[in-house]
Amino acid sequence: MVFSNKHVQFLLVALVASIPYFGFANPVVDSLSIANEAVVEHQAEAAPVKKPFDATELINSHIGDSHEFHIADWGGHPVSFYLPVILWTNTGLEIFSSERFHHDNEAKHAIDVNGHKLVRSNEVIYYADKFDKLTVEERKNGAFEFDARPLNFSITKNVFSMFMSAIIMFLLFLAVARSYKKNQLAPKGIAGFLEPLVTFVRDDIARPNIGEKKYEKYMPYLLTIFFFIWINNLIGLIPFFPFSSNLTGNIYFTFVMALITFIITTLSGNKDYWGHIFNTPGVPFWLAPIMIPVELIGMLTKPFALMIRLFANITAGHIIILSLVSLIFIFETVAVSPISGAFVLFMSVLEMLVAALQAYVFTLLSALFIGQAVAEHDHH
Repeated sequence: MVFSNKHVQFLLVALVASIPYFGFANPVVDSLSIANEAVVEHQAEAAPVKKPFDATELINSHIGDSHEFHIADWGGHPVSFYLPVILWTNTGLEIFSSERFHHDNEAKHAIDVNGHKLVRSNEVIYYADKFDKLTVEERKNGAFEFDARPLNFSITKNVFSMFMSAIIMFLLFLAVARSYKKNQLAPKGIAGFLEPLVTFVRDDIARPNIGEKKYEKYMPYLLTIFFFIWINNLIGLIPFFPFSSNLTGNIYFTFVMALITFIITTLSGNKDYWGHIFNTPGVPFWLAPIMIPVELIGMLTKPFALMIRLFANITAGHIIILSLVSLIFIFETVAVSPISGAFVLFMSVLEMLVAALQAYVFTLLSALFIGQAVAEHDHH
């Protein structure tokens, strides 16, 4: 009989997995009932306790950032792709692999990096001695405990995804540029797919909201944020390495994107824009102390709405999909899998639509805010 390598590996794994049970196959039984009770109690205490499935932990681990990609579990051990940790400590720059933490994310084990004892808790890296002095509340807000941790410039999952999407965009539009150089007629291939999207951003977003005279100046920015957000939304829907990161569902990322729109809008504001804020037309001068703060608050609420809308919609989609998958493990039966799988498929298709829709909404509102800042009003 010939055995394949897969069969041999299966038998070896099954043999190793069965070893813990062999020791209890023929236990020594004492004639006294008291001894029997002691043996039973000892076996009950020694029996491993099955850890209950925690859906919240699964969801938080997916939608949160991480210093490594968890690819799969093999033989009870996690298989991960480790990313570089880049820290600015009290003595200078330190670079090492996140593998040194050995998947410890609860600050149980400290590692030594050139004399610094470091621990990791909830993906935040601290000095071990200062971490022990933090209160529970301070540990929850650990990212802002700058005295207790080094500055972290690591390549995390979200940063990795951001670099990957930037490379994808560069390669896509490089191919489009080469296609137009070779073919001056109707676009073909990837150029034929992207040209309608570019003209859509130009004709349906930039021109109506910014105006014919000034829209061209802002087209590079609008095209960048549209494709950048859209590609990252799609990357987050692919559930395996090197994708699966939740970049656009990260509040820090959406904050920076909204901040860039706010800066461009503020710097582009003309005299009519600032005049409307500090001297609202048609309003009595004695209402100025009330209207000026209201208008200034309105300037801040616009980028805030951009930030929250993108973050909330993308994060909500991920949470719903993961919650549906978790139902199989919560009920501990495969009977739920057809229903759960059908809803996951439906939500995944819906999220593909949401991915494009949220990129469109962010770009549209950015163009609208810029258009309000550069609009020129006729004075009679």
